[in-house]
Amino acid sequence: MDSLGLLLGILGLLIWLGLILGRGQFWRTDIQLPLPHAPGDWPPVAVLVPARNEAEAIPRSLKSLLDQDYPGPWQVFLVDDQSDDGTGDIALHLARDCGCAAKLTVIKGQPLPAGWTGKLWALEQGVRQAEVLRPEFFLFTDADIAHSPDNLRTLVAQAQTQDLALVSLMVLLRCENAWDRLLIPPFVFFFAQLYPFRWVNDRGNSTAAAAGGCILVRREALARSGGLTRLRQALIDDCSLAAQIKSTATQGVWLGLTRTNLSLRPYGSLASVWDMVARSAFTQLNYSWWLLGGTVVAMIVVYLGPLVSLVWGLVGGDWLAAGLGLAGYGLMTLAYLPMVRFYGCSPLWAGSLPVAGLLYTLMTVDSAVRHTQGRGGAWKGRVYPGGLDSDTSL
Repeated sequence: MDSLGLLLGILGLLIWLGLILGRGQFWRTDIQLPLPHAPGDWPPVAVLVPARNEAEAIPRSLKSLLDQDYPGPWQVFLVDDQSDDGTGDIALHLARDCGCAAKLTVIKGQPLPAGWTGKLWALEQGVRQAEVLRPEFFLFTDADIAHSPDNLRTLVAQAQTQDLALVSLMVLLRCENAWDRLLIPPFVFFFAQLYPFRWVNDRGNSTAAAAGGCILVRREALARSGGLTRLRQALIDDCSLAAQIKSTATQGVWLGLTRTNLSLRPYGSLASVWDMVARSAFTQLNYSWWLLGGTVVAMIVVYLGPLVSLVWGLVGGDWLAAGLGLAGYGLMTLAYLPMVRFYGCSPLWAGSLPVAGLLYTLMTVDSAVRHTQGRGGAWKGRVYPGGLDSDTSL
């Protein structure tokens, strides 16, 4: 047992050295869209918004879309996905009140067919309706995202000047209280660690990812890849879409961070973040109990190991274990610090990553438990059976 602290210290230090030096500089936060340069032409764009019971968020999110300064032709298609809170009517009234009624089409969503997830079915209906405009791009965005006025113009300029099939932004999540500061920056940090943005943006690397709140995709590339029908069962639809596009498109894929496009969805508590993660974490592991076990061990070794080694060494007088633990914990804290600063939090929060790692590990375990109880994938009043998207995993 005396060697446990030393072993954790060695593993933690080696792992964090490897992550920092060999994982695509995932810890950096400088992958952001540049100021747009006029691409020479501004092709037509269809903005697709799946909305299910979004009466609270839709006034601000839809207004931000209707206020876009995009120079070319564009149209917003909002798919009211069986809402019972007046989402569609609110959207229509808002568009009329701001003089933008001609820019908005509200589609009454049809009942969810077997074999589809709700969001993808809503997007599919929007795509079918928007096809009559022959847009060159679709912008897929959630109903709880507030966009900067130049967002559509910037996305299209990036796609046109860099010859990209897909451009996606990880929107800024709300981070307003202590629970948010503990859990929201780690969520983005873990995502970037899993899908390093530089690897995603490298055409020679097979890593692919996107953030579902803001995805601009070429219509031609989407059709060539098999369209949304091929993804119809995917619960983690954004990364599945990016993988599908990257594997079939002749152009590249780009993913980055943004401070100017905001998520309106409040968290503010452990329970709200817990539910968000537990909804799909086991899906990310392909419903594999072996992967779950490996993930739990890895999370403990990577995020708790250095701190345990440090405390173990200090308590037991093992200064080598304490030194190794301190070095590993220090590297982890330094790697996490840029994301803490990106979210405007005190640098002191950088030291809280082991706590966040433990909580996210427990959320992942709970996701598997919910799966066994038939509650996996619950969202907006719908429960998707475990394994639904196993045949479309990319």
